[in-house]
Amino acid sequence: MNTSLLKARQTRYVAYATLYILVVLAIVSVGNVLADRYNKSYDSTANKRYSLSEQTAKIVKGLKQDATIAYYDQTGRFQSAKDLLEQYANLSPKIHIQYVDPDKKPDLARQAAIKNYGTAVVQIGSKKEEAKSMTEEGITGAFIRDLKSNTRTVCFITGHGEHQIDDSDRFGYSRFKDLLGKDEYTAKSISLLEKPEIPSDCTVIVIGGPTGEYQQPEVDAIKKYVEDGGRALVMLDPPLKFGRTEISDNPELTTLFESWGVTFEKDLILDLSPIGQLAGLGEEVALVTSYDPHPIVNEIKGSATGFPLSRSLTIKNIGRATVEKLFSSSSTSLATVNLSSPAVNANDPKNLKGPLLIAAAGTYSTGKENSQGRFVALGSSTWVGNSFIRFNGNTDLALNAINWLASDEDLISIRPKEREDRRITMTRAQVNLVQTTSVFLMPLIVIGAGVAVWWRRR
Repeated sequence: MNTSLLKARQTRYVAYATLYILVVLAIVSVGNVLADRYNKSYDSTANKRYSLSEQTAKIVKGLKQDATIAYYDQTGRFQSAKDLLEQYANLSPKIHIQYVDPDKKPDLARQAAIKNYGTAVVQIGSKKEEAKSMTEEGITGAFIRDLKSNTRTVCFITGHGEHQIDDSDRFGYSRFKDLLGKDEYTAKSISLLEKPEIPSDCTVIVIGGPTGEYQQPEVDAIKKYVEDGGRALVMLDPPLKFGRTEISDNPELTTLFESWGVTFEKDLILDLSPIGQLAGLGEEVALVTSYDPHPIVNEIKGSATGFPLSRSLTIKNIGRATVEKLFSSSSTSLATVNLSSPAVNANDPKNLKGPLLIAAAGTYSTGKENSQGRFVALGSSTWVGNSFIRFNGNTDLALNAINWLASDEDLISIRPKEREDRRITMTRAQVNLVQTTSVFLMPLIVIGAGVAVWWRRR
């Protein structure tokens, strides 16, 4: 009787153990199948450095037809590109990845005109574009070139003391030019002095902080360009009358914008907000943290932007022009009309109280079908200079403005973030506290706990 009972128990134990093993094997097998079929990952970095940007996701998820990314390299080196390419495939079922070894399939490599190992080619329909680099910027750039049928050129007007796209100093626009190149825009300088006419290949014109006056024929050329459906980004600094370089009032140019409903006021915004001081900004830098509804700024809400030496704007709808607010300074800001001296009296009754409008976007109805002039006006130009364009959301704002002006709204988004400096800075007292706690206090606690346990057992 006892033997049969023991055998029955052993049988049940064996059955239970077998069942548990089969269940575990089934779970592991299903998990492996799902992991192989669905490649999911989680990026825990603060700025999502190892994830594709929202800009890339917007472009890929918006594809209307299948796209193929063909990667040409030696077989043993395919893995170096898989981590990046599989992220594209995970965004949309329309993305297909091909890995081609030029040594094993030389006919395919010759057909694609592949010259170097480690090359990716993006094909959408019958159009093919080679990625300039095996990075997100390179591959997404190839998608953009495939989707865009024409070359887009941003023309920077020169000849009046504007910021130069080839200058690498702190006030130059060389970084802005590089960022435009990553969004597949061609940047070039033009002058209206010799021939007051905007070249036909200019998708957008940029007037970046002139210190000298524009002549009437130049202003007439800008007026004709925008009112015929052209696009313009205009950044005019306050007409300061002190320092080594005085800034002209530019009456002809400001009068043109007044005819479109934008008035550049003759003042200087000072931001007295303690938030700006915590960020290491002086009073002459207007810090913006809230934005009005508009495609240019909708995607950067939650990001701060800064505008050194800014003037205020006033707007109204007039004639065929419609103008909208983009953002204003904080409620703790003020604007002084004393532009002849660096000394500012914050209690001067002539000061204007914030918030004060800094940027506006407008459209001009040309009366023609599918043709609309667009312009963006800002009261500061150094915010896109080399020393400040990397400040928080300034890069996104600058590129989003160009995207909107060029009617590339599908590209407006948050760009890949730069690597953050997350070092911890401690005072000498804090260093001593950490050292005392880790080297002496914690080991003593462990030793004391051990002695207490030993004493109780004894």
